[in-house]
Amino acid sequence: MHCIVRFSSSIPCQMTDLLYTEKDLVTSLKEYIIQEENKLEKVKEWAGKLDSLTITATQDPEGYLGHPVNAFKLMKRLNSEWADLESLVLKDTTNGFISNLTLQRQFFPTDEDQTGAAKALLRLQDTYQLSAYTISNGDLPGVVHKSQMTVADCFELGKIAYSEADYYHTELWMAQALTQLDEGEESTIDKVTVMDYLSYAIYQQGELERALELTKRMLKLDPNHQRANGNLKYFEFQLEKQRKAESEKKEQEDKKKEKKVLDKRDAQRKRSKDPLPERKKYEMLCRGEGIKLTPRRQSRLFCRYFDNNRNPRLLLAPVKQEDEWDRPRIVRYHDIISDSEIMTVKELAKPRLKRATVHDPVTGKLTTAHYRVSKSAWLSGYEHSTIEKINQRIEDITGLEMDTAEELQVANYGVGGQYEPHFDFGRKDEPDAFKELGTGNRIATWLFYMSDVSAGGATVFTDVGAAVWPKKGTAVFWYNLFASGEGDYSTRHAACPVLVGNKWVSNKWIHERGQEFRRPCDISENE
Repeated sequence: MHCIVRFSSSIPCQMTDLLYTEKDLVTSLKEYIIQEENKLEKVKEWAGKLDSLTITATQDPEGYLGHPVNAFKLMKRLNSEWADLESLVLKDTTNGFISNLTLQRQFFPTDEDQTGAAKALLRLQDTYQLSAYTISNGDLPGVVHKSQMTVADCFELGKIAYSEADYYHTELWMAQALTQLDEGEESTIDKVTVMDYLSYAIYQQGELERALELTKRMLKLDPNHQRANGNLKYFEFQLEKQRKAESEKKEQEDKKKEKKVLDKRDAQRKRSKDPLPERKKYEMLCRGEGIKLTPRRQSRLFCRYFDNNRNPRLLLAPVKQEDEWDRPRIVRYHDIISDSEIMTVKELAKPRLKRATVHDPVTGKLTTAHYRVSKSAWLSGYEHSTIEKINQRIEDITGLEMDTAEELQVANYGVGGQYEPHFDFGRKDEPDAFKELGTGNRIATWLFYMSDVSAGGATVFTDVGAAVWPKKGTAVFWYNLFASGEGDYSTRHAACPVLVGNKWVSNKWIHERGQEFRRPCDISENE
């Protein structure tokens, strides 16, 4: 049974379905080969390759799809390469394989899905400062199923970047494709085609000399290439103009040229109108770089057994509480949710997973957003005793009323899954935030980590420089509002992209109503 019709490269639930779909197709394909062995020798080779691949992959679907290259190549195979194979054998439409393939096509990813998988790879490349060579070679931290990219894979990534006018990434991936061709890898993609894209991407970034050099190399391979011949004259003309200008203002122009080479990625960001000025800080924190606590502040953080003022349920079994950060105060609770509870929560959530939503600050209603790449589901305490027990546990530990809190939200972030910097609470310029709930603003956030993550996936607080790393069975808690009811802007946070692995979290957003006697107001604005 397919868990959902539309796919995203970041959602392992859906991607697992694709693996089993592909495995089913390979089985059907092998039956077809038995019937027409001599006629379909090429098809047999294809089936043999994919047979071993899918057997390995389906033994550990989440681990296999935790590698971003595997996720991208799966999308590419099912969207592009299987269609080519279908054309090859379409002569006999009564064949069982064709019938099965036609039936399964309704579950295949689309061009949009394949583009999404490619963009996830590019997002990971930027955030974790990975070279195209590193990704293509599959040398990622924590990888179990190493997978290498072919020239065609690299070329496809470059083409997708090119279609988005992202010449920075076009250059990186076309250059990698060319390197692999130069090293002798066999491919249906030829060097001239790759250099055509590469030279234009380099030209668009202002490097005329390199673009001209590549164009000359193209013409050695294909002297009659019409576009290359036209570009050769144009680049020579533009280069001559540039040299004349440089001779007049050499020092000034040299500085501009140096800056143009050094700031390629910044220039690309400017072209794409990146809305997040804090992105560099966000990416540094995701890599484990950036602001750290001073030794003095660090010395004030402790671990303790916590019973929340002798709460009856915690008196004999206090919880393990650890200070993660001081301002804002972020605490982590260890061994706070069991493996069996995690399994129950995931099983309840999987059939309901949908594209995650955020509150629209204008309308106050839930809507999808491009900056949140995950799937989520909402679970009520009324539907299962485990959810009820979890809600009660959060209430016992925080001392806050759960009746006015939102339902438990379960989120699944796969490869490339992220949630860019945001606030959980509604600001003053968002008067309608959470209006339909009638429970006031979000006073606090509780976040369970329900899986370990091989690489990436941290929760980072971009304003203060805190980074909290996923650890299965733990939870973190912080207040979004001061006791006065004013928003704490230092709680701006983000979920870093998952580089390798599969991240499951669940969170409880706790609201103001019902907390009047549990957390009384304070007259000081920032207390």
